[in-house]
Amino acid sequence: MTDSKRRRGLVAASALLGGVMVLTGCSGGEDKADAAGSSKTSQSQVDAAAAKDASQARIAISPKNGAQNASINNDAKVTVSEGKLTQVTMTAPDGTTVKGEMAADGTSWKPTEQLERATTYKIAATAKDSEGREAHENSSFTTVSKDNSFIGNFTPEDGSTVGVGMPVSLTFNKPITDKKAVQSAISVSSTSGQEVVGHWFNAQRLDFRPENYWAEGSKVTLKLNLDGVEGSEGVFGVQQKTVTFTVGRNQVSTVDAAAKTMTVTQDGKTIKTIPISAGAPENPTYNGQMVISEKFKETRMDGSTVGFTKEDGKGEYDIKDVPHAMRLSTSGTFIHGNYWGSDSIFGKVNTSHGCVGLNDAKGANDPDQPGAWFYDNSIIGDVVVVKNSKDKTIAPDNGLNGWNMSWAEWKAGSAV
Repeated sequence: MTDSKRRRGLVAASALLGGVMVLTGCSGGEDKADAAGSSKTSQSQVDAAAAKDASQARIAISPKNGAQNASINNDAKVTVSEGKLTQVTMTAPDGTTVKGEMAADGTSWKPTEQLERATTYKIAATAKDSEGREAHENSSFTTVSKDNSFIGNFTPEDGSTVGVGMPVSLTFNKPITDKKAVQSAISVSSTSGQEVVGHWFNAQRLDFRPENYWAEGSKVTLKLNLDGVEGSEGVFGVQQKTVTFTVGRNQVSTVDAAAKTMTVTQDGKTIKTIPISAGAPENPTYNGQMVISEKFKETRMDGSTVGFTKEDGKGEYDIKDVPHAMRLSTSGTFIHGNYWGSDSIFGKVNTSHGCVGLNDAKGANDPDQPGAWFYDNSIIGDVVVVKNSKDKTIAPDNGLNGWNMSWAEWKAGSAV
């Protein structure tokens, strides 16, 4: 074979082999393309079908799943868009169901009772869209713990009727460092229109009062919006409450320790004058404006509990049935009935350890005794003013006795 013939044969063979190789390559590419196209078509059909069957209702649960330190009042809520809720179940760890209320239009739900602190709650919600397709959502959260929350114990009680001297007094169970934030979340107002200002005695006590005694017959409203307020670092309020009380008649009783008498007035008019026995010269009664904070038909008074002790450690006195006792100070000053003293001391001699005594009968059952009369005609919040005693004026924070502070001093103790 000549060289030219050999070259033509090689070219033809190469062309033939190349053709086979190209055909084989194209054939393989076409198979893969078909398979991939088939797969994509199949997945698209599945996705489309799933999308077509899915509910359009969108459920939102708050607080977010896994949240800590949630509010016990406001945080828990379920809402839905593009649909209506059909069922919401909220449960405590012991399986107890929390009562709740569905909005009339079915777009929201919230608990109707306050939650417990340091508790993990679960919420399961179901909704339907306009075509009846269901959507489901589940979540859980934990409420604020006792260690991370604070409350304010307050007086007077909701719905009570009190005397004109009754301040609104709050004692917090934990020290407050952000006094401005806490005080800003508390409001006290009166139908009398009197300006009411708060005063911090310390990190845990906040009292509110007007410049002068409350107007008789007025209604006072205390609003606590402390839920979620950070009182100190990492410690939040949990209270959301409204308290109202009524101010009764204006009764102020003035004890003249030197004259040994008490004059009881209502609306500035004297209704009774009562002989008394105040603190003895060695234990005089505090001067100043004092507010009745507690009433006891009978109570025990043990001198050892207020610092009056004998050498053997026992109290200088221990009377187990003091009649008609009404507290005037935290430190132990009372105005009370006295059955153990001679009738002759009242109006004549000061004999007590600092209390104001009125003649009375053992057993507290004789309504004709001065002690019984005064008890029956007094209410929490009435003012008892002591004057002409040889002791100092009582401290404003010793009891509910902030009236012994000037208005300028009082306002200076406000954080807002």
